[in-house]
Amino acid sequence: MPAAMQADRAVLSPRLKCAIQLGKAPNSDAMGMGRYQMDTRTRVNQALKQAMKDKAAARLATLRLINAAIKDREIAARGEGEDASIDDADILGILGKMTKQRNESARAYEEGGRLDLAERELAEIAIIEEFLPKQLDEEEIRQAVKSAVGEVGADSIRDMGKVMGVLKAKYTGQMDFGRVGPMVKDELCSEGGC
Repeated sequence: MPAAMQADRAVLSPRLKCAIQLGKAPNSDAMGMGRYQMDTRTRVNQALKQAMKDKAAARLATLRLINAAIKDREIAARGEGEDASIDDADILGILGKMTKQRNESARAYEEGGRLDLAERELAEIAIIEEFLPKQLDEEEIRQAVKSAVGEVGADSIRDMGKVMGVLKAKYTGQMDFGRVGPMVKDELCSEGGC
């Protein structure tokens, strides 16, 4: 939470403090605090509570899987001696990985003739994607790759790791890096660096 917002919250009513925490503050811009955006974890937890109220069993199960994956990552980080909390970029990475796993499972189920299970996987993907940023289309990805190559000053295939690092830092959750790798390689090879 921004420091200015923390200082201003001391003089606010409890009701307004709660609204700010939920990202529903009326006129928070007018109070000079800027628009408070909820982090991904808060959005998942609120969706989980709503699913409980709505008694949406399938949605609730998927949201619990998301929370479990986030907690697993925190526990793994704690075991490595890192800070126990993870940021939004890590959560977006987890969600992207979950989406990719479910896409692969759905494909396998379809090939095996288990359309009911494939549909369930696709329904889970739809719920997970609610928390991911908009996916970039093919042309936007190409522009991002060119921009990253220029930013790094990459001129050979040996710089591919640097380019991918820049892309992952800027576009986590917005593109499938398994598909982006060959595009980066093509861009670097087109400049004669292969």
